[in-house]
Amino acid sequence: MTTPASTAAAALAASLLIGGTHAAQADDTVHYRHEQVGDVKVFYREAGNPSAPTVLLLHGFAASSFMFRDLIPQLADRYHVIAPDLPAFGFTEAPARGQYAYTFSQLAQTIGQFTEQLKLERYALMVHDYGAPVGWRLAVAHPERVTAIISQNGNAYEEGLGAGWAPIQTYWREPTQAHRDALQDFPTPASIKWQYLEGVSDPSVVSPDGYTLEGLQISRPGNADIQLDLVLDYASNVAMYPKFQAYFRQYQPPLLAVWGKHDPFFLPAGAEAWKRDLPKADIRFYDTGHFALETHGREIIPVIREFLDEHLK
Repeated sequence: MTTPASTAAAALAASLLIGGTHAAQADDTVHYRHEQVGDVKVFYREAGNPSAPTVLLLHGFAASSFMFRDLIPQLADRYHVIAPDLPAFGFTEAPARGQYAYTFSQLAQTIGQFTEQLKLERYALMVHDYGAPVGWRLAVAHPERVTAIISQNGNAYEEGLGAGWAPIQTYWREPTQAHRDALQDFPTPASIKWQYLEGVSDPSVVSPDGYTLEGLQISRPGNADIQLDLVLDYASNVAMYPKFQAYFRQYQPPLLAVWGKHDPFFLPAGAEAWKRDLPKADIRFYDTGHFALETHGREIIPVIREFLDEHLK
């Protein structure tokens, strides 16, 4: 006699056979780990089968790997997902200011060594904000390792820089103490909360977890000064934009941009500019701000999944 339980069991067995070994080994369990990279103890989230294609997630300001909390398990059935916290962010333990160079070149060097220690020989990159120039440096150094790129408001073109950069650009031109002091409100919990809510039509859909956690991180002794150092060094990323763009033109990586179109820092024009160098780039805009995954994860995550399924065979 056939019972509902036996029918369900047969259906499950059939689905596993159809999906093959990969489906049988699918596991969306997220593991929380550390890897010592020089003087930096890098915290990272990991999920999925290590033998599957790797997706490397690089967060930006003001965030950490926590911003990918909903995305990671949605990719882990088919992909090996790695999401580190950059030095000075999240749970990564890094030396104090003055004992570690808080520059984007150094962040990229640390994350590059991290990928090598984990033996990540090839990976798709997903970047956001500060994670973008770190990722672009990895790609320029080892273009053969990057299989595809997803950018969620991670910029590579000057036309993408919004009006919010004006006081920061003044600091770049004249790095005086007075211009640094004028940015003291930038690395604060209130400013971080504003970044999460600005451009969002319904703030009630933004979980307070993200901006509260990042507000606590920014309040750690010495962290605000580190963040101002990184703000100053962001000028080095803009100076490298032509080099990054040359990489896009030469290597033509598959690229998906999922962009909050009301981002006060990175404008839609920055995403549209990819079409100059990558004619096949898939550019999509969403009615939200800087942290598009916080408000539009349900729409964006399936698009990311479809993109990866198409390009990571």
